[in-house]
Amino acid sequence: MGMCRGLPGAEESLRARAATDLAERSRSIEHLPWTRLFARCPDDGEDRVWAIVIHKSLLKAVWEVAVVGAGIGGSAVTHFLQQHFGPRVQIDVFEKGTVGGRLATISVNKQHYESGAASFHSLSLHMQEFVKHLGLKHRREVVGRSAIFGGENFVLEETDWYLLNLFRLWWHYGISFLRLQMWVEEVMEKFMRIYKYQAHGYAFSGVEELLYSLGESSFINMTQRSVAESLLQVGVTQRFIDDIVSAVLRASYGQSAAMPAFAGAMALAGAQGTLWSVEGGNKLVCSGLLKLTKANVIHATVISVTLQQTEGKPLYLVKYENEVGIGSDFYDIVVIATPLHPDNSTITFEGFNSPTDVIQDSYQPTVISLVHGYLNSSYFGFPDPKLFPFANILTTDFPTFFCALDNICPVNISANFRRKQPQDAAVWRVQSPKPLLRSQLKTLFRSYYSVQTAEWQAHPVHGSRTTLPKFALHDQLFHLNALEWAASSVEVMAVAAKNVALLAYNRWYQDLDKIDQKDLMHKVKTEL
Repeated sequence: MGMCRGLPGAEESLRARAATDLAERSRSIEHLPWTRLFARCPDDGEDRVWAIVIHKSLLKAVWEVAVVGAGIGGSAVTHFLQQHFGPRVQIDVFEKGTVGGRLATISVNKQHYESGAASFHSLSLHMQEFVKHLGLKHRREVVGRSAIFGGENFVLEETDWYLLNLFRLWWHYGISFLRLQMWVEEVMEKFMRIYKYQAHGYAFSGVEELLYSLGESSFINMTQRSVAESLLQVGVTQRFIDDIVSAVLRASYGQSAAMPAFAGAMALAGAQGTLWSVEGGNKLVCSGLLKLTKANVIHATVISVTLQQTEGKPLYLVKYENEVGIGSDFYDIVVIATPLHPDNSTITFEGFNSPTDVIQDSYQPTVISLVHGYLNSSYFGFPDPKLFPFANILTTDFPTFFCALDNICPVNISANFRRKQPQDAAVWRVQSPKPLLRSQLKTLFRSYYSVQTAEWQAHPVHGSRTTLPKFALHDQLFHLNALEWAASSVEVMAVAAKNVALLAYNRWYQDLDKIDQKDLMHKVKTEL
């Protein structure tokens, strides 16, 4: 821990320096993991001064951290920060809206339904761990058939027989679906390396560094090349891209096959795997993590982050506003866990010598409409509603007013719950780029009891940014949502949260060997 050595003939000024060093909580200490302090120690009735070499982090009784945003990114990074820094970290979480962010529900007819992110992939390992850690449960799956609508008719219909579905795919598209699956699996196999790297404490200061560690230049190139171009290169037909791939991307991102290949691969992986959701609502993960960490949730809008000290470890002044007025506090670490773009953020950064890497590009607006009513099955080619067999409808890339339509289940499903018959009134979730007009609602529904909407800046407009952003905006100022510009999903935000927590921890303790390392697969193997 430390070493002591007697220093005879100490002056009063030396003693005063010792008191000053301790009182200022090591703020003037250089960026070194160890420092020397001076303290007055009684010895046989004589005053002596001892030089103490001690790890500078031990001088701080409590680390103060601000997290801006209480969605999955903010709540996850709060959990990971406490996990790494331990009980001496005090975390304030600022949220101007509702805890959960894009994990949200809407009440319809006394039942709650997902209005944000609805489900997760089986390989979402961080989300799986959160659910297990919090004692939550997976929601019971209620099976329903899917189809892809091409504007006039269905271009592909799912049946109840797996082999028949495979035969139909082969009959219409040859082996394109196998080539797609192999392409996606190759990407996912490399992406899954991140969990091993994070388990060994490695972190990355930028999105490009993270992607390069997983897939080297091929992953970087995938952020600059379209899904369509990448799939054509591996032998997937244009027809398969137009009918199947575009429909999945519209449902996932509200974008076309012209979007970057890396984000597209993440979305297509979600369409192929087993999906699950949380009993009681996915937002319970966010509130549960914040409660578990005993974080102080402040319902306020953050106005600015100002750098106050540049010697040693910096301090950040966070100014915020709520119904009471304007307040401010100092923090050692600040994590921005909300998108930084002009349409959504009002946060300004002041006192920094170099401009922070604030993203100025746009996000994709998405409107979720929960409609309680009777589906107009005639619009989809089924005059008799009793014969309509589908619970989930995707759409191809033709100009239309909606991207996807789902007959959804409440977040709490009882043991005897059954889907409504197609001729009965049910709750349908309509995803569209803009709010639905009354005429559009009448096109989709014969009649309806209620319509409730949630409007989201759901995902970045992928491909609009030529360079990949940094997680680290300053020494201990981080932007978690930077990873959204490579791919955007709930699990991706959890991965980013873990990375930022490790980055803050490694920077705090100057463990630079754990930051932006290359050839990590070899390093990890040698550590085992």
